[in-house]
Amino acid sequence: MIKIEHLRKEYPNVTPLEDVNVEIHDGDVISVIGPSGTGKSTLLRCINLLEKPTAGKIWIGEQEITDPKCDINKVRQKMGMVFQSFNLFGHKTVIENIMLAPMDLLGRSKQEAYDTGMRLLRTVGLSEKALNYPDELSGGQKQRIAIARTLAMDPDVILLDEPTSALDPTMVGEVQAVIRDLSKTGKTMMIVTHEMNFAKAICNRVFFMDEGGIYEDGSPEQIFEHPQREKTRRFVYRLKAIEFDIKGRSCDFPGMIGEIMAYCIRNQIERKLAGHIQLTFEEVTQLLLAALDDPRIHAVCEYSENTGIAEWTFLYNGPQFNVMASDNDLALSVLKGVTDHAAYTWLEGNEYSNQLKLINRSA
Repeated sequence: MIKIEHLRKEYPNVTPLEDVNVEIHDGDVISVIGPSGTGKSTLLRCINLLEKPTAGKIWIGEQEITDPKCDINKVRQKMGMVFQSFNLFGHKTVIENIMLAPMDLLGRSKQEAYDTGMRLLRTVGLSEKALNYPDELSGGQKQRIAIARTLAMDPDVILLDEPTSALDPTMVGEVQAVIRDLSKTGKTMMIVTHEMNFAKAICNRVFFMDEGGIYEDGSPEQIFEHPQREKTRRFVYRLKAIEFDIKGRSCDFPGMIGEIMAYCIRNQIERKLAGHIQLTFEEVTQLLLAALDDPRIHAVCEYSENTGIAEWTFLYNGPQFNVMASDNDLALSVLKGVTDHAAYTWLEGNEYSNQLKLINRSA
């Protein structure tokens, strides 16, 4: 078991990990996902102390590896790591690359290391490349060799840091197939990946990382089909969001329209849909500013890259008021022309007691 308590990692200009607390059980296969820059690779590198934590403690089994007295090199013998780059020795053959660490670190005989190496090469489908040099291999083959080299140490824990990110897309599948087989062996694994379908297929647990730690921890079904938290939902469904808080009538309305235009350009939203998004915000906001005595409005637009659909959610204060039942016929005509679906809900007792959802699509 791996236990992490109050792990923090600071760099001069950024703190990717602020307070990580988690237990990883023997045999867990964990996919680590999240936006770039949220500490996914840093977490893996802290677990084997390639990065020294700023604060906090890490246990591997009963041993605290963050204790200065710990022999981390001995711990690493049972903890393999596969990097984005392959880190093979170019002057040694494939089989020599695999044999090296077991002979040097585990004291295995040359014959034993060779037999193990050939068995592992057969496992990753590359026994015929045993006498080749790394520069004679494709990127996918190099990464499979790197995995075989890691397995040669018979580690209890395997950490894989975006193992397919440096590969040509045509080579990703062959490496994923090897990792998929490896995930069935009962070894504890953590895999940082941006391949969501792959992550879902191989793991029994998912860490979604954001806000300086593990933002949501759950089963693949929970994370990918029923995420509990907002940032997880947006990431998994590939939602690009823009939101505004309007308090009173003295808001910078032209500035907000400019932000919406920039948001549409940034996310390459088709021009017609972008126009519908902007018009929806303009008309609903103007209706609310006219109708509410002390307007407080929270407006969120979420554009799905998967479906090409945008959804506006308007939360606002005041008495029960469905914008789509307004007597402003011109504004309603515009809204009905640019939206597909409207749903109003009264949220009695909430700060924002009215909720209106509107769907935009280009067609």
